[in-house]
Amino acid sequence: MSIKIQSVVGARPQFVKMAAFHRACMKKDIKHYILHTGQHYDANMSEVFFDELDIPKPDQNLGIGGGSHGENTGRMIEAIEAILLKEKPDWLVVFGDTDSTLAAAIAATKIHIPIAHIEAGLRSFNRTMPEEVNRVLTDHVSSLLFTGTLSANENLKNEGVPESCIHTCGDIMYDVAQYYKEKDNNTSILSELGLKPNQFVLATVHRAENTSTKEKMEAIVEIFSMIEAQVVLPLHPRTAKSMKDFQLSFPENLKIIQPIGYLDMLELESHAEMILTDSGGVQKEAYFHKKPCITLREETEWVELVHAGVNFIVGLDIDRVQAAVSQIKASELDFSQNLYGDGFSADRMVDRIIKESK
Repeated sequence: MSIKIQSVVGARPQFVKMAAFHRACMKKDIKHYILHTGQHYDANMSEVFFDELDIPKPDQNLGIGGGSHGENTGRMIEAIEAILLKEKPDWLVVFGDTDSTLAAAIAATKIHIPIAHIEAGLRSFNRTMPEEVNRVLTDHVSSLLFTGTLSANENLKNEGVPESCIHTCGDIMYDVAQYYKEKDNNTSILSELGLKPNQFVLATVHRAENTSTKEKMEAIVEIFSMIEAQVVLPLHPRTAKSMKDFQLSFPENLKIIQPIGYLDMLELESHAEMILTDSGGVQKEAYFHKKPCITLREETEWVELVHAGVNFIVGLDIDRVQAAVSQIKASELDFSQNLYGDGFSADRMVDRIIKESK
């Protein structure tokens, strides 16, 4: 049976997830086409991922990025619809919660192409986050909802999504982490940066709600300055712009580096003492590498990490950050639970799409 799948990606976490999905499609001889919206257009945020994750170059690249949420989403819908009408895929596959995800879902549902949403059911319950709006709307127009956790299932059921549409497959990011853990990645980033294992803290900051005001950026700078270790920060373009616009400077204990590829990021995560982040994916990757995570937000979609006692939600409150650091240093954290599956979630997703296509 010949099935044609069109995947739409636009941001670096989606490239990672799509790598596992593409490999699963190749195992089953599925025709898998990749559309890149261009939402992340910087070479260090985009091209390097295709080069190192064994993903073929996108079949289409829309080059849409740099505008506002509404501007980007509208332009993407129009362009994606034109490609879907031309290519006529049997399924559209979208990942996560970006503007690219929502734009593709709207375009497909309007022309009656079934949608499979990977990483469905996640909720922060904060509708001021663009990502929350994107994921909720995408879930409610999708035919297949691939979840990674039981809490995601419950969120969907509570919103009235039919159980027949919900399929627990495991976490696709865990697939990728396991795949590359077993390979020789030939990364030398530790020696290049002069870092010793477990003697530095890794940090990432990029969310609009954390970088949009001077007060919040000042709080982030203060948090970094109180960490009694070298802090390595791959600097996101949005964060760099905010620092420049607000005329702020980073403390001396910060080592600022350019955005890095997936394999270098895995290497830093696996050798850091702890991780500070406002990213969703990095919270999980910290767990994959058995590293404590301090989340610079007031909520997380990955509630199971908080329940497991390995992820500390602190917002931008320096007292809460200090308390979390003290607890981490004084405790033996338990990373033994199997929260995210067995590393074969993408295979289950592809098998389900094949079954639904018969």
